[in-house]
Amino acid sequence: MKAFLLVCSGMALLALPLFGDTIYQTNSEGKEIVLQRSAIVIEQDSSFVTYKHFDLRDRRVVVVRLNRGSLPFRVVVNPQTREQIVDEWKHFGFKTTVTDQAGKATHVYDCYLDFYPPGGRGSLLESVPATTTITLETDAGGAEEIKFEDIDRVDIQGNHLSITSREGKTVAGKFLMRTTLPAEVRFLGITDKYNPASQQAFDFSVPLSQLKTISFE
Repeated sequence: MKAFLLVCSGMALLALPLFGDTIYQTNSEGKEIVLQRSAIVIEQDSSFVTYKHFDLRDRRVVVVRLNRGSLPFRVVVNPQTREQIVDEWKHFGFKTTVTDQAGKATHVYDCYLDFYPPGGRGSLLESVPATTTITLETDAGGAEEIKFEDIDRVDIQGNHLSITSREGKTVAGKFLMRTTLPAEVRFLGITDKYNPASQQAFDFSVPLSQLKTISFE
């Protein structure tokens, strides 16, 4: 009977919804609403609340910083579910196996491309948004933008890419930067070693040119 009760208790815990940290906002009418659920708060003080959450549109983890000076916020922290929340993020984002030029393979989840100054530090002088698409100046002439969701495999030689789609079509060409400033494109995402308490939305960040292949699941 005791073993049965323990099993039932475990099943009940698994059935509980995983809300993670929740941010409530009081609107202009004085009503409290849920602004974000399934988040991980990474910093808060009397002026700001900074948290991570999964962006469904871009299918990646993003960091949001809210100013408390506009409308009141209330934060409920639930650290016990943070590992499970990260596992949920991994489930819904783009999943890949990345192999670098040395032959090391890494499973990377919630992956995307972002743009940095050469060397990968700091921020560009102009705002260049992160993306889950690859734009090529194709060998056949012209430009083509390919969404991550349509890609099966990317073979990389420096800034020259060969992209095989899930339908079997292959397009090759030079990676087309989204800025005329000196910049570096990096492949970012979450690995199995990602720390839920991290200040960053990723723990894998490598220049695209240093990778050999990217295989999408």
